[in-house]
Amino acid sequence: MTAKIIDGEAVASKIREQVKADVEEIVKTHGFPPGLATVLVGDNPASRQYVRMKQNRCKKVGIVSFGHTLSAETGQDEVEKLVRELGEDPKVHGILVQLPLPDHLDEEAVLNTIPLHKDIDGFHPVNIGRLAMKGRKPLFIPCTPAGVIRLLEEADAEFDGAEAVVLGRSNIVGMPVAMLLIHRNATVTVCHSRTKDLPGVCRRADILVAAVGRPQMVKADWVKPGAYVIDVGSNRVDDPESERGYRWVGDVDFDEVKEVAGAITPSPGGVGPMTIAGLLQNTLRAAELAIERGEVPQ
Repeated sequence: MTAKIIDGEAVASKIREQVKADVEEIVKTHGFPPGLATVLVGDNPASRQYVRMKQNRCKKVGIVSFGHTLSAETGQDEVEKLVRELGEDPKVHGILVQLPLPDHLDEEAVLNTIPLHKDIDGFHPVNIGRLAMKGRKPLFIPCTPAGVIRLLEEADAEFDGAEAVVLGRSNIVGMPVAMLLIHRNATVTVCHSRTKDLPGVCRRADILVAAVGRPQMVKADWVKPGAYVIDVGSNRVDDPESERGYRWVGDVDFDEVKEVAGAITPSPGGVGPMTIAGLLQNTLRAAELAIERGEVPQ
């Protein structure tokens, strides 16, 4: 059996087209576009690339991006001051602080400076708290976890009563994904470095989400035949045969696992495009919430 390939780029493309149409309607009806502010501290090449990609995607759907780049030596007070100013700017509907920040900065304090209604990453403690509570709804759901669920929905996964295993317990992916699966009535196990018999636990899963950051860790004998496998990992590995000398792989050994799983995301090309699509969706939602509050930029 060869698994159905879940094409994240195709799903993300549909989301981007819908966001573009909704942005055009906001501009037509209210006279302004949604605005996204990015804050980049330091010169991390990967972070610069991520921010550039996000800004390019914004431009394509009509969202205005406001880029702010600070030196790696910028102090805590100055970073927080910038974020507060963006929080007060009516043209800015969403604020994205690119992580990781330089070691001398207090990441949590910076993120907590973002107003709740502009927290398009969904990392504000109140948003995460609401996500963790039954019957509560956050203003924004973190983009990558939301993308994972959307891909499972597109692949017609059955959540109700399914046994789901999340490999990884990060605040950014693992824990929010687990909560979203619980909301959909799955029975969820979250695995980590101290989980006993990790392959055996993973083999129980009808839905397996790998988000641990270890290249090709999940092998075919870790996977229940017919399972839905979502690979969140993006790991750079050496490859002498590649022109660049390296390639990107996921946390799942794709070539092995696709012969066992019922459906699987590739990496690259699976969850990655969904993360930026989710960012665009959340920025649009932030603008819609601002309109509901009567906050229209002059």
